[in-house]
Amino acid sequence: MAEQKSYEIYRHTSIGYALADTLDELISSRRIEPQVAIKVIQNFDAVMAQVLGDRVKARMSFKGHLDTYRFCDEVWTFIIKDIKFKLDNSQQIEAEKVKIVSCQSKDKA
Repeated sequence: MAEQKSYEIYRHTSIGYALADTLDELISSRRIEPQVAIKVIQNFDAVMAQVLGDRVKARMSFKGHLDTYRFCDEVWTFIIKDIKFKLDNSQQIEAEKVKIVSCQSKDKA
């Protein structure tokens, strides 16, 4: 089985920010060393990618107007305007503008 890559994109989520704030507080109060905090954050990156890949089975489709796209360092970034999402349960959600970041989850075999 191919090893799963981990990226730092999950650090920029509400749970990632909460973890960083908590680790900063623990470092400031001298309850953990900065090296431990770095290891925790690196583990968070790997575990988030693994859990989302293994446990989330929901699907959706979307339509919109592609405004901008980039491919840099094996990461695709898309800016889509006037987007409509259709979820598993047939619920529809609309948004003016969405940024999608797509990373390769597994090494090429």
